[in-house]
Amino acid sequence: MRIVFMGTPDFSLPALKILISSEYEVVAVYTQPDKLAGRGRMIKSSPVKQAALDNGILVFQPENFRDLSEVERLANLKPDVIIAVAFGQILPQQVLDIPKYGCLNIHPSLLPKYRGASPVASAILAGDKETGVSIMLLDSGMDTGPVLAPKKVSIDNSDTTESLELKLAKIGSQLLIETLPKWFEHELQPERQYTRDAIYTKQISKKDGELDWYLPAVELERRIRAFYPWPGCYTRWNGKMLKVLEAVVLPDVEQSDPGVVISLPSNSEVPVGVGTGDGVLGLRRVQLEGKKVNYAVEFLRGYKGFVGEKLE
Repeated sequence: MRIVFMGTPDFSLPALKILISSEYEVVAVYTQPDKLAGRGRMIKSSPVKQAALDNGILVFQPENFRDLSEVERLANLKPDVIIAVAFGQILPQQVLDIPKYGCLNIHPSLLPKYRGASPVASAILAGDKETGVSIMLLDSGMDTGPVLAPKKVSIDNSDTTESLELKLAKIGSQLLIETLPKWFEHELQPERQYTRDAIYTKQISKKDGELDWYLPAVELERRIRAFYPWPGCYTRWNGKMLKVLEAVVLPDVEQSDPGVVISLPSNSEVPVGVGTGDGVLGLRRVQLEGKKVNYAVEFLRGYKGFVGEKLE
């Protein structure tokens, strides 16, 4: 079987690698165009492009498929199936119609729950105990195609978007390689998604990472995990940004005013906490603007006036 793979970020890599090592032939890889990145504004290729080049696979990087010549070039590759994993573009119908076995996608949620741009972060924000991956058949909508194979995955209390995406990417790639032969042999019946059950997620912005200390501690802790590593959660102290990279809810600590930093007993899980709209949030790892990441106990040694302050 001839496969064209479409993907861009690290989440796509396990699927590409498992396909390369399989019995199938990956004839080409499509990924997003190179971008300028970093302080030096250097051109940066996607992880998928680098992996494809390392394995001697053709790479194409169209801005989109509005140009019919791009559609024709893809059709000339004669793919039996297209596998799209976090590609970053909605494929038009003329692309979806090319392969005999359609275009399959690994989506990191149990569809129709958490369609859209941020399914992993949304599951953490909601406090869900489990999420999953869905192998779906793409159509022209946003994650609306029928599902071929779902698999549940538990969410650990310590999971961030980074760690949960890694877990889902690995499980999703294995589910894909188990699903493909069944799909090729017509052993699977695609299951239609019902719009009434759909939950759509939004694009996350930098502003979403700003901590509002009037929210409950439970919600703030989920935000810190959901928005790690990007955009990251932050507050302000003495006119500087203070990133909160890891925190813990402290249900047994006496309530403090929202935003006020308090010292905690030596036998506490963390040395310092912040009052919220409901409960106290313990700080485990922080980073002051222009400084390195510190565990809270190290941070307090350098900034003894931190306790008693009110964070913005």
